[in-house]
Amino acid sequence: MHINQDVRPLHRIAVLASVDVVSAVTADDLTKPTPCAGWNLADLLAHMTVQHRGFAAAARGHGADESIWQPATVADAVAADPAGAYSAAADPAGAYSAAAAEVIDAFAGDDVLDSEFALPEFGPGAMFAAAMAIGFHYVDYVVHGWDVARTLGQSYELPVDVVAAALPLALVVPDGDFRTIDRAPFGPAISSTEPADDLDRILAYLGRSPQWRPTVVQAAVVVGGPR
Repeated sequence: MHINQDVRPLHRIAVLASVDVVSAVTADDLTKPTPCAGWNLADLLAHMTVQHRGFAAAARGHGADESIWQPATVADAVAADPAGAYSAAADPAGAYSAAAAEVIDAFAGDDVLDSEFALPEFGPGAMFAAAMAIGFHYVDYVVHGWDVARTLGQSYELPVDVVAAALPLALVVPDGDFRTIDRAPFGPAISSTEPADDLDRILAYLGRSPQWRPTVVQAAVVVGGPR
């Protein structure tokens, strides 16, 4: 697939699949570790939610405003009360679903493919052709849907054509030392992994082990109870 092809129909499927996965998240899940090194589920959902908002703003010509891309702007809605504690009143699924709907709507504009997106996370003044920028977002949510599903211990399947179209887009993401910096979007490619399918190939190239499982901490059982 050419990297400037219109992938919006496939992108929509991938994003909506991620919405379905996130719909199962509760406040009790937010401290769980994820395949994204150093991030718990609250961190990952804040990133996913704010990226939807940032890309929606970029599609509408406002992406250069760096404040739009800051995870802190959505952290309370996703996970926390003003004191920073995880709150039973948080609505991670609702906040995420609303942001996903916003980006799908923004990408659907009649003239959007004729525009350029400002993506300041790539550097000051960074601009990309719309089709390429949408491709970046598409790959991100193919992967992040898997991240959330694996964190929750759920299965995750996308239509074959959705994954097949994402693979060549993922493989043009540069590898290198920049993937080792703090909060890099992807870890270094895992060359030793033996992928079983296209999704595994995407995951491995973008620094995730397809075999990742959350660590299960089991409490010790004291026979006879406390003494």
